[in-house]
Amino acid sequence: MTIVTRADGFDPACLEEAVSTVAQERGFSGTVRVTRHGEPVFTRAFGMASRRWSIPNTCDTRFRVASVSKMFTAVAVLQLVERKQVCLDDALVGFVKEHMPQLDPRVTVHHALTMTAGIGDWFEEGSDDWEAEWAALTSSHPLYLLRSNKDYLSLFAGKQPHSPPGERHLYNGAGYILLGLLIESVTGRSFEEVIADDVFARAGMSAAGFPALDDLGPDIAEGYLTTAGSPTPYRTNHYATTPGAAADGGATCSAADLTAFAHALRHGRLLNEETTRLALTPQVDEREEKVRGYRWMYGFGLTHILDDEGTIVRWGHTGEEDGASARLYHYPQQGLDVAVLGNISWCAGDMGWAIHDALVGN
Repeated sequence: MTIVTRADGFDPACLEEAVSTVAQERGFSGTVRVTRHGEPVFTRAFGMASRRWSIPNTCDTRFRVASVSKMFTAVAVLQLVERKQVCLDDALVGFVKEHMPQLDPRVTVHHALTMTAGIGDWFEEGSDDWEAEWAALTSSHPLYLLRSNKDYLSLFAGKQPHSPPGERHLYNGAGYILLGLLIESVTGRSFEEVIADDVFARAGMSAAGFPALDDLGPDIAEGYLTTAGSPTPYRTNHYATTPGAAADGGATCSAADLTAFAHALRHGRLLNEETTRLALTPQVDEREEKVRGYRWMYGFGLTHILDDEGTIVRWGHTGEEDGASARLYHYPQQGLDVAVLGNISWCAGDMGWAIHDALVGN
């Protein structure tokens, strides 16, 4: 299914060519949605939502979005800051002492949001041998037991820190798990309820939610891993990833949900003007070197890429887990939001960069 419309300064033919080429050459399975000032200008769906039942993906199919969900957690925490129930400089342990009393009291809420806490992660994604380490983790800790934020504590609470708080950015999901527990501690509600009521509903994300991998639900794509050397080219991700969502990832959304979130965030429907400005301000360098000619910075649940003049070219987040691959990007100078949702491992990255190059040049 394709919907393409014309908008000033936007070339749908160029985008169509880029998207179709990647889909054909890389076997992308999922959906792409581009909106301009909140209105759809390009939507496209590829592949199968269920290979078992021969159900195709559509532009309305819902997908797991993995770490893209960190944006929702960050907004919920900033809402608490806005209501003066939490301060960014508060010691995080004050909110999670029941769960992790040994947490360094120098670690603040700001550190957790910007991934500068320095604490050990429940899984070290930056490892040079992450595939072997993931296999070791899953063989010793059954993934089906990881269904809520507190279930992850035993995987990182006893780890030694990587660095002192505030010293450097290091991608870290454990800090977001602790932020989910902070949200529950402050509000007295479940993390899922807070996000559903205070983020999804306010942003108009009508199809977003937290169904577990083994729940039945309408219009949800099954996740697939490619299996080289297997009798069948794909297998489902039911034994390869965590069944339940947590504060560091795992919500289920449609592409329209994600672009609605980006639009709502920058237009003050989730946070007031001052906090929105803070939410969209880069905070720390992700790395020293440039990548693809850009400076990369992390903020509050958002990665920002900046050009040589320091102008933000794009902000958003990526999401990867077995059988789920997602991107949500906003391009401030063009007023464009891009959502790429896939149900095959690692399939959204090439599509995201192809779209990027079509929109702003490589």
